[in-house]
Amino acid sequence: MVALINLLLTLFTIAIFARVILSFVVPMMGPRPHPIIISINTLVNQVTEPVLGPIRRNLPSFGGFDFSPMAVLIVIILLREFVVSRL
Repeated sequence: MVALINLLLTLFTIAIFARVILSFVVPMMGPRPHPIIISINTLVNQVTEPVLGPIRRNLPSFGGFDFSPMAVLIVIILLREFVVSRL
């Protein structure tokens, strides 16, 4: 059970990093990014938005910077430490 939770947390961490990276890459690709990149971006956004959205709404605004991924990653680290310590 611990291994499954750890795997899910790892996959979600990868999805968050992918979202952050794609948020920089997609705008730099010009007006017509490749459809595969758009599909990946849509999938990653659909997976991460249910967690990042509420946190983003509750964090104060920092001049256009979105710190919700960092907040979620801190929670994931703490959750992983809690789960692993319960072995």
